[in-house]
Amino acid sequence: MPYVKLSITIPDLVWMSDLSQAFPETVFRVTAATVNDDVGVAHIDVHGEESTAVVESFRDYDAVTDLTVLDDGPKATRVQLETTSPLMLRSIQDSGVPLQLPFEVQDGELLLELTVPSGTMTDLTETLGDYGIPYTVERVSQDTDSGSLLTERQAWVLDRAVERGYYDTPRETTLAELADDLGMAKSTCSELLHRAEGHVIKDYHTDTETTETETPALSD
Repeated sequence: MPYVKLSITIPDLVWMSDLSQAFPETVFRVTAATVNDDVGVAHIDVHGEESTAVVESFRDYDAVTDLTVLDDGPKATRVQLETTSPLMLRSIQDSGVPLQLPFEVQDGELLLELTVPSGTMTDLTETLGDYGIPYTVERVSQDTDSGSLLTERQAWVLDRAVERGYYDTPRETTLAELADDLGMAKSTCSELLHRAEGHVIKDYHTDTETTETETPALSD
């Protein structure tokens, strides 16, 4: 099945668009969500230097009818909230696409990664169009090697490490800084990266051995 990465522009009428654009450096990571006809409920990890201010700002929106802080850290705060305006969740649900978590929102954009049949993907894009929600297809791939190799959490941490320059030369961030930014212990971050790197390297080695074996020798 194809892997698709979509960048969805949250309409201005949705409160999350206003809030995320007011704090453009903050990452809102939705780790759990459900929606019915009237109400949406979500667990959101708020990552960033202004996480405390962001959480207080949730309460400024009439559409947020209930807010509970589940875990409060220096750079990451986890909340459970209830909203009467779950437009983004409802649009995905109405398309018939299983909601694949986690997904992230930053600066008015929702980044959604899906592995679904082509027909289901078409249903999603048509539904987004019906709702008047703009989107951009960032990536389409016919294989999902990384998804099958890694657990969801390993893939998330590895992606964040790449984005923050952990594998650049010279490195743009240290392991301690990366762990702090992701709101987890340094040892946990290290273990997740180590396991992810091991899977990727072993898969690469296997592919290389297979290619060498299948390549015929050329005679003089």
